[in-house]
Amino acid sequence: MLIEIRSAILNTMANPPITRRSLAALLSIPMNAAENTPPVAKTQPKSITQHGETRNDPYFWLRDKANAEVIAYLEAENRYREAVMKPVEELQKTLYKEMVGRIQETDLSVPERRDDYYYYTRIEKGQDYQLYCRKYETLDGAEELLLDGNQLAKGHKYFRLGNFDVSPAHKLLAYSTDTEGDEVYTTYFKDLKTGVTLADQIPNVYYGMAWGNDDKTLFYITLDAAKRPYRVIRHVLGTPVSSDRIAFEEPDERFYVDIAKSKDKQYVLVTSESKMTAEVLYLDADRPDGTFAPIAARRQGVLYSAHHHDGRFYILHNHNAQNFELVAAKAGDSAPDKWKTVIPHRKDVFIEGVETYKNWLTVSERENGLRRLRVRQWDGAQDHLVAMPEPVYALQPAGNPNYDAKTIRFTYQSLVTPPSVFDYDLAGRGRTLQKQQQIPSGYDPSQYASERTFAAAADGSRIPVAIVYKKGFRKDGKAPLLLYAYGSYGLNSEANFSPARLSLLDRGFAFAVANIRGGSEMGRHWYETGKLLSKKNTFTDFIAAAEHLISGKYSSPQRLGIMGGSAGGLLMGAVVNLRPDLFHTVLALVPFVDVLNSMSDASLPLTVGEYEEWGNPENKAFYEYMKSYSPYDNVKRAAYPNILATGGLNDPRVPYWEPAKWVAKLRTMKTDKNLLAMKINMGAGHFGKSGRYAALEETAEQYAFLLMTMGITR
Repeated sequence: MLIEIRSAILNTMANPPITRRSLAALLSIPMNAAENTPPVAKTQPKSITQHGETRNDPYFWLRDKANAEVIAYLEAENRYREAVMKPVEELQKTLYKEMVGRIQETDLSVPERRDDYYYYTRIEKGQDYQLYCRKYETLDGAEELLLDGNQLAKGHKYFRLGNFDVSPAHKLLAYSTDTEGDEVYTTYFKDLKTGVTLADQIPNVYYGMAWGNDDKTLFYITLDAAKRPYRVIRHVLGTPVSSDRIAFEEPDERFYVDIAKSKDKQYVLVTSESKMTAEVLYLDADRPDGTFAPIAARRQGVLYSAHHHDGRFYILHNHNAQNFELVAAKAGDSAPDKWKTVIPHRKDVFIEGVETYKNWLTVSERENGLRRLRVRQWDGAQDHLVAMPEPVYALQPAGNPNYDAKTIRFTYQSLVTPPSVFDYDLAGRGRTLQKQQQIPSGYDPSQYASERTFAAAADGSRIPVAIVYKKGFRKDGKAPLLLYAYGSYGLNSEANFSPARLSLLDRGFAFAVANIRGGSEMGRHWYETGKLLSKKNTFTDFIAAAEHLISGKYSSPQRLGIMGGSAGGLLMGAVVNLRPDLFHTVLALVPFVDVLNSMSDASLPLTVGEYEEWGNPENKAFYEYMKSYSPYDNVKRAAYPNILATGGLNDPRVPYWEPAKWVAKLRTMKTDKNLLAMKINMGAGHFGKSGRYAALEETAEQYAFLLMTMGITR
């Protein structure tokens, strides 16, 4: 299923330079004002009328990125944040040094065999980006460098590799890059025999591509004016891109398009999916000039995905099966009345995904908030669960790219166990550790402990909360704690390991992850009861988790920090409006806080596609409900916690103006003297700065803010 997408039309015109004198004039700040004086944005109300009522948006003007005053305000906020952080400048450097010390600066991924080649990535000390490599037949052979991310990133402030797909005969490479942070990619082709980059270049592409079996036809996805992935285009190498033909187009603005290849390489599969409905189309990969046909026609409210094996499509769907069931149907004759049940629906087990191999079926499923891996033999001789060693953990199946696989790969980790890559013998049930993330500066997992507890929601629902801390931690209510959650789009918050987090644990912090509604940790119903007109369950679940931790003496309101990003940033904004007294410090990262205004403007990118997540404000019931929790609209005159908000000027998911407007309004409304700071990355997008060292610098800054507000300066 497609991941969250919130986007906005961003003007990419170059901004005029802002001098200190013009900045002071624009913001009415005296030239001799100290840099630690919070900037105040002017108000320029815009009237918005809906359902017979008019509301004013005082900071609507901040949406105009081409306006010099907007850039001036953002730069002033950035300077103010730098001034605020000055007292802990050394702490921030110390944190960064600790974090760098915990990464394997020269590192190698576990090679993955695809046909006769082993593919892997490696990175060297001092480099920000990976090298993409392969070896032929044996790992003792000569290395072939396919791409060097560091070379591709030269001359750019931002760089991210999107697609990376080698052709079926392993002779060609198609890859895409983004150098703005706006997630609009350009595709390039490389001849792997000669090392020459071909003349074919395709702009305005998105994630997802698939090769035809002729080794020269590539299917790729393009974006519409609203940055919605809506077309699958067919390109034949050596022909002009201008002559590329549309293979599939999705006219419904609620739907996003994705593309992949079946495990057995027989079909190219296109998925067109909204938050509630999906349709999968297939094309014989041996006939890439053919026409895509639906596996099963779309039905409103029915989600499904499809995998091919031995002349049948195995279809995972939720028709009258909230937690999904797996059925099989003959390829070319797969209407719902021909479906035969393979794995029936189970009330307490959520089927997340399947993989089909020549002799095996693997199933990723979730029960009681934990993911597990089921292995089945097609002939029924085996059906077992892969055992996991800890009571709370995170499992990421990686499968195997080869259809005739005898082993599969998965990554196991927990709050105390570093990511560990295992190869699992499907028949013998043995596992081989291929690699565990190393902590060069030293890490002893026996010095840390994790546990799982359940908070009680107002309606009696049990909310899983995973907690980690260094042994010796005392539950006396005096310790600092950082609570994280997300709670939207059905995405799950896992009990992942974090080397950077050790800088908090070693300073006496506990860290907790709450699996609140809006995610799918407890099943599909967990998601469906945390969206639309039930969205407030997400916020009250988080508050219940915080109160549970406080009552358990893990922390106190004076020592409790909270963190969330994107839709999790909406969570941060909502809970501090509801219970500003409950939290001490808030890290709101790229927060989606201007919900009502964004969802009321259908001209904004992808707003229509999110009606099935948040609701359409044209419907009065959704309008009133959204208005009652939208963080920006519900800022009140009250004492708020310490807050650090972040954003990216080129962010296509949560536009920079959402945190900017929220912070501007908070400055005029809050009655406390707590810190309110904002960082807008002026050359990046939703994921912050690119490059591993720059990413660690940002994490160090966020942790330094948290520690500083807790009175910890070393």
